[in-house]
Amino acid sequence: MRNSLACLVAVLLGAVLFALSFPNFISAGGFPFFAWFALIPVFWLIARSSIKMCVFWGALYGLSAYSLFNYWLTTFHPLAGVIVGVVYLVYFAVLFPLLKAAVVMFPKHGYFLQWVLWMCFEYVRTLGFLGYSYGVIGYSQWNVLSVIQIADVFGVWGVSALVVFPSVWLAAGSWGTRLCPSPQQGLHLYVRRSIETMRTSSLLTRFFPFALWLATLVVTLVYGFIAQADYTDAKHVRVSMIQQNDDPWIGGIVQYRKNFEKLKRLSDTALAQKPDMVVWSETAFVPRIYWHKTYRDDEASWLLVKDLLDYLQSKDVPFVIGNDDARREPDKNPSVVEQYRVDYNGVLVFQKGEIVDQYRKVHLVPLTEYFPYRKQLPFVYNILEKADTHFWEKGDKLTVFNVNGVKFSTPICFEDTFGYLSREFTQNGAELIVNLTNDAWAKSLPAQMQHLSMAVFRSVENRRSMTRATASGQTCAIDPNGRILAMAEPFTEAQITTSVPLSSEISFYTRHGDWLPRVFLGAAAVLFVWGIVRKLWGKWRKTS
Repeated sequence: MRNSLACLVAVLLGAVLFALSFPNFISAGGFPFFAWFALIPVFWLIARSSIKMCVFWGALYGLSAYSLFNYWLTTFHPLAGVIVGVVYLVYFAVLFPLLKAAVVMFPKHGYFLQWVLWMCFEYVRTLGFLGYSYGVIGYSQWNVLSVIQIADVFGVWGVSALVVFPSVWLAAGSWGTRLCPSPQQGLHLYVRRSIETMRTSSLLTRFFPFALWLATLVVTLVYGFIAQADYTDAKHVRVSMIQQNDDPWIGGIVQYRKNFEKLKRLSDTALAQKPDMVVWSETAFVPRIYWHKTYRDDEASWLLVKDLLDYLQSKDVPFVIGNDDARREPDKNPSVVEQYRVDYNGVLVFQKGEIVDQYRKVHLVPLTEYFPYRKQLPFVYNILEKADTHFWEKGDKLTVFNVNGVKFSTPICFEDTFGYLSREFTQNGAELIVNLTNDAWAKSLPAQMQHLSMAVFRSVENRRSMTRATASGQTCAIDPNGRILAMAEPFTEAQITTSVPLSSEISFYTRHGDWLPRVFLGAAAVLFVWGIVRKLWGKWRKTS
């Protein structure tokens, strides 16, 4: 009973420390320091539990940690919070037994394989249909500039590796003792055994891994100091970012017109500051501009689109606007009733009221923006459709806009949480990243700050400035060092006009991408094969 209670406390403590490491309802910036030891209860728990119990404790930890961390998802739809909770319940129910197997195979130094496995997990869960970057622990350090500069070499994964190791090593507890105590072993016996091992083991065996980590941390901090470049003499561009402070999808045509009037008013204020471009947020203007201009099947929507185009035609500055870029594409939608309409979550760039180019979102949000398994799982698709899900078609082009000599790309909302996408934009020639986001549905400052924390890494990884125009926050400008140059007050009507430096340098990360997690994946495979062979060899020797 005592052991179960201690394990339960460890699960809850680990979940709380994990959630508090990121922006949360207590601190908008989070408590980055907590991340450096937030996983100690997790690895301590795994050491004291059987493989079977690790399945249970892993499921409980995954559900608890992500329910606390992503609590704001239920504001979007109760189903969203349930889905994420269940997904991470399953993920950790699989991960914990693997972490236990690591110390079964390598009793003295299994913590090293645990560290490798945790890094593999962080990377793999960002891939595929359910790919989700929230909770990658490196993002907790988003405002510690001296630590995050290594992202231009390693991506966020280098920061995660640095942050996770102390928890793994300290949770070993004995710096070299066997890490597979009996589940019935009391805490006092575990601690006493650890102290005895510390007395008898060599100083090198006990502290060399930690000393190596400490040296790496020092090098990281030194690099973090010297890698922050001065962009004073770089070419700059002035960008106006409009924050209308509403969820643009709420309401009908009357509300859409009110939102448009608000966007115009804020834009006119921004234009007085002579920007080089004006940016509206994701789907800030809801009526389908291209569709209603071309087909005019809804008079009220067309009149509103016409007013927008007339307004844009009167302006000399280019506008970057988020919109549902609907087209007739019978090959993708053969429905006559729907007029063959296909919807894309798009960004349209206007000059003098004319569309000069567009980008269509290529990495859609799973379950809420697309579901590719309609034929295989029709009942799930029907549930999502009844939940008023707006499905989009995926784009197929990574557009780099070239407007008045400024080359920029526009990841839409969720897209700036993935390193690979901003990297590919940069490889294609983007000198500036312009993000358009709508997080207004969450009605949550922690949600908006968690999103911002990942955007900061995209700037550092590729050494590019980023501007973010959002519906309700966090509208801001970030320089290539990850420093926030200006930020609008969240949940207010606002516009900010900021000069940001342009850069054409290509970082190591931009050239080579997510090479570090692939190294971890290779190392995990080799170590697991080695561990299994060692165990089989040991059993064979005992029986021969």
